Amino acid sequence: MSVQLKRSLVLVCGALLTLVPACESQKPKYEGPYAAEVTEAIPMIEKAVGLKYKTPPKVETRSKEQVREFVTKQFTDSSAAHDIAGQEAAYKLFGMIPDSLKLQAFLTSLLEEQIVGYYDPHTKVLYVVDGAPKDMVGLTITHELVHALQDQYISLDSVQKVKDDNDRLSAAQSVFEGQAVYEQISIMLGGSNIAINLPGGWDRIREMIRENRGSQPVFAAAPRTIQETMIFPYLSGAEFYRNYKERKPGSIIYQDMPVSTEQIIHPAAFFLTRDAPTRVTLGTLSNATKVYENDLGEFETRLFLYQQLNDQNEAVRGATGWDGDRYAVVNTPQGQGIVWLTVWDSPVEAGEFFHIAGQAVEARYSTKAAKNSTDLVKKYSAAGRTVQVSTMEIQGRPVVIYMDIPAGANPNIINTAQVTLKE
Repeated sequence: MSVQLKRSLVLVCGALLTLVPACESQKPKYEGPYAAEVTEAIPMIEKAVGLKYKTPPKVETRSKEQVREFVTKQFTDSSAAHDIAGQEAAYKLFGMIPDSLKLQAFLTSLLEEQIVGYYDPHTKVLYVVDGAPKDMVGLTITHELVHALQDQYISLDSVQKVKDDNDRLSAAQSVFEGQAVYEQISIMLGGSNIAINLPGGWDRIREMIRENRGSQPVFAAAPRTIQETMIFPYLSGAEFYRNYKERKPGSIIYQDMPVSTEQIIHPAAFFLTRDAPTRVTLGTLSNATKVYENDLGEFETRLFLYQQLNDQNEAVRGATGWDGDRYAVVNTPQGQGIVWLTVWDSPVEAGEFFHIAGQAVEARYSTKAAKNSTDLVKKYSAAGRTVQVSTMEIQGRPVVIYMDIPAGANPNIINTAQVTLKE
């Protein structure tokens, strides 16, 4: 669930604040809002990232009312509203958020709570919220100035507008947020190696960020899927970027971006034998009308399993070997449903997902597979729903198809002959 809004999370800044000393102030070289902080941060960011600002960054202040207008606008234009409605339907059908949740309203409240400052790639301006805690402003400015520098070498606005490719967008956000978090901390440590010089190392940072989320009431009340998808770009992204700096010193990451959360999670999939995801096209559907389509990626496939099983090891095992996916929210004469095709690296890994996904269905609906299930197709009926998990080969590749539709709806929705898999 990629929220297409650049933001600086208070929970990140707050956790880091207690770990490192503040930098000494310097005399500003120019006037303007937060001139001292900006002047101090620019050369340190340039040194840490290894790139120069092509043009000076611009900083302005915004009232809380203006921030609310900005956040609301992100979700209310026609394209964004379509995406939010589609994601809301999909994640409810997957059982990853409550049926009662109004996603747009909740995300608006959540981001209002989190934002201390933000860089807007459309206007090319870094905005700081009026009345923001003073001890957070310097941290936020440093973080968001990294985004301003990124935007001068790769268009953040274009990346954020990627359509119907949630996994690729999550991977890109992980680079941008991960780099900003890592360099922010590195600067505060005087440019030193975080893992070596920070008490407790990188694991301690991860732990404190998670501990601190409870201090934000809206965030603390968020469903697990929303919490984890918001944290992922910061935590896993920073870890990925740390790996990148160690393995490719002096390289510019924007010239060779990861394209999946699989590559963020598994360093070997990016740095060793590059494992690009298989692109899935579902083709024309039968007996249903497509309302929305997108993908989950390996990370959110983990979340799908973990939401029902509450077993991290099983969720990780079930999602490992992911090589691509595509889902579609559909309308049938009986109501709304979802179909989801996943591609796997090997038949063994497809088999593990097939088995563990079945366990997730049983846990969610408190039911067992129907007697007419087979080793290749598991069928379930509960709560007015029909769920089917099937494993097979398409174009010589092992796939698993998951379907959750209203009882009585025709299950022949995906025509496997029309599915295309492109490596």
